[in-house]
Amino acid sequence: MTSKDRTTVKEREALRDLRQDPSSGTLPRRQMTGDHQESTVDGRLNRESGALMHTEIMSLNVGPQHPSTHGVLRLVVDMDGEYVIKVTPHMGYLHTGFEKTFENRTYQQGVTYAPRTDYLHSFSHELSYVLSVEKLLGAEVPERATTVRVILHELGRIHSHLVFVGTGLLDLGALTPFFYAFREKESCQDLFEAVCGYRMNQGYFRVGGLYRDIPDDWPAMVSRFLVQMEKGVEEYTTLFANNPIFQDRARGVGIIPPDVALDLGLTGPNLRASGVPLDNRKDNPYCGYETYDFNVVTSQDGDSLARFNMRLWEFGESIKIIRQALERLRPGPVRDPNRKISLPPRHELETSMEAVIHHFKLVTEGFHPPVGEVYVPTESARGEVGYYIVSDGGSMPYRVKIRAPSFVNLQALEYACVGAQFADLITILATIDPVLGDVDR
Repeated sequence: MTSKDRTTVKEREALRDLRQDPSSGTLPRRQMTGDHQESTVDGRLNRESGALMHTEIMSLNVGPQHPSTHGVLRLVVDMDGEYVIKVTPHMGYLHTGFEKTFENRTYQQGVTYAPRTDYLHSFSHELSYVLSVEKLLGAEVPERATTVRVILHELGRIHSHLVFVGTGLLDLGALTPFFYAFREKESCQDLFEAVCGYRMNQGYFRVGGLYRDIPDDWPAMVSRFLVQMEKGVEEYTTLFANNPIFQDRARGVGIIPPDVALDLGLTGPNLRASGVPLDNRKDNPYCGYETYDFNVVTSQDGDSLARFNMRLWEFGESIKIIRQALERLRPGPVRDPNRKISLPPRHELETSMEAVIHHFKLVTEGFHPPVGEVYVPTESARGEVGYYIVSDGGSMPYRVKIRAPSFVNLQALEYACVGAQFADLITILATIDPVLGDVDR
């Protein structure tokens, strides 16, 4: 399908009017005469021109199958012929209940649940959670721990975008990109495994720092991966982003104007693809991001192709940040020295009764932040992640509310899809890039 086969502005407006008031008329219909395209709005069969006759509204159930709908997402799609007139997302099939689980665990135990909320960029939720708790406590995170957090945060962004490139194009019928992208993805997960033993859902960050220090050879491993990643991005751009078939499937599809994107609360690459240069690493800096040199890349097109290209461009910016962080790595501690926050080193337990008491209290009960509430936004691969935490002075949060970008970004699905054809819905869903753990939290 080429770009000239897309719905016109007149047809899109007619589709929206029909969705709002089904009695207002019938759907626009297309007829082809040579190389020219015309629209008819009366929906009657024209036997001479071959225009389509009016059809009844048909509701299709799409999902919930993982991974075809990027998680257990169910879409009820109302269609007239091949044209989408309404999309209703149905969520809640994952049944995680993370927010309530947080409220029945100590603050340190919550680190186990945070990465499972977005299992593709798990370090983003880990980081946002521990930053919020540390703000409540007034914890002092060592510089080395902060630098390692930045490296892993950006590696997690690269990992998530690699899955986006591989599975997004797989949705459109392109099998080859999946193998190319997952080649680098596996190498990226090797770095995660080397630092904490887990390839997914790492749980490596701790309130006050890190679980343990990184291996001595880990920075060299990261540097080699960045070289491999740069070559991979060149291949993705040449083979996939510049592929004329893919460009025809994505260009002009699912356009979200900047004002609509802001009204819907979009953040992350989906918002920047519509031309709004909002990035919490710049606008609400954390972990010293204000001291790093990188660009907030944007596009003015707002379509599916722009959302795809946004991830490709962000690969380069993440690589740039990681290289700067590697240069800043200096020997030092990786935990807050306050024994009321961080577990004492094991060797102290053999010689200090006070260390044993601190260890016992932290493991069995946890620490007690002062009464208050806090919210710290971070920039994940999907947009703004934030943990709103209310403390009543106990060892467990009184209330936890997660600002998850996938949940908000799904609001744009209907706007982007109405007026498009059914095949375009698959493209639009892939480029919005939701993670259902991020939705059903």
